[in-house]
Amino acid sequence: MNPAVKEISGAGIAHWGRCLGLYGLLACAAHAEQSLEQAASDPTASLMNVQVQNVYTGAYHRLRNESGNALLLRSAVPFATGSLRHIARATLPYVSKSPSGEHGFGDLVLFDLVVFDRAWGRWGVGPVALFPTASDGALGADKWAVGPAIGFTARSPGVLWGLFNQNLFTVGGDDDRPDVDVSILQPIINYALPNKWSIGTSEMNFTYDWNLDDWSVLPLGVKVSKLHRFGQVPVQLSGAYEYNLQDDYVSSEWTFNLTAKFLFPL
Repeated sequence: MNPAVKEISGAGIAHWGRCLGLYGLLACAAHAEQSLEQAASDPTASLMNVQVQNVYTGAYHRLRNESGNALLLRSAVPFATGSLRHIARATLPYVSKSPSGEHGFGDLVLFDLVVFDRAWGRWGVGPVALFPTASDGALGADKWAVGPAIGFTARSPGVLWGLFNQNLFTVGGDDDRPDVDVSILQPIINYALPNKWSIGTSEMNFTYDWNLDDWSVLPLGVKVSKLHRFGQVPVQLSGAYEYNLQDDYVSSEWTFNLTAKFLFPL
């Protein structure tokens, strides 16, 4: 699988004091406007962006003295069909260093999320697809795969949290290669800090491989971000460290990511 989205209340403390309980807090949060800082970390926000992420793998489980590096190119574009709001996202990795010694483009992942607003935040559902675009067989799965994606994000003052699930199941490709049949869970937690800083979870993709009947990736990670403006363009700059607790299979042991996400509010 490839290496393979803040809320500020102007109502004051008294208003939030009336928001008792988890649902009440989130319902009251709906009356506050989501800031650009929080929207930059919210995959359900209708925010056009272009992201460049460098992923350095310092070590691999079950491979000695190996490291890797990949540059992820990602773009998210909101659009509408009738009354429905969509977010289309494309991710394409360029592998510059790998244990196989090969380098080049990996497989393209596309998904289209239909987003619905609720009092507590947003939820979305849509298809996700894997395309065998890798420039070398060692850099991709050589499989076509599709499946459903669903998730939500909830908001309260200074806090964003949620959960996303993506599923990919093989529908074609090289019969001599292993099928891609995986389910991915991605928790989202993000806390606002002063001066447009934030801290939260990294892009932790807990991956269950249905062919192995086992979790193939069990990551834990942290991300620190800051929103900065370069001229008129707001950019979210992030650094993240992630460790994979699953060591039964060949996979990244630890990674360090640097990300620049260029934001284009509509």
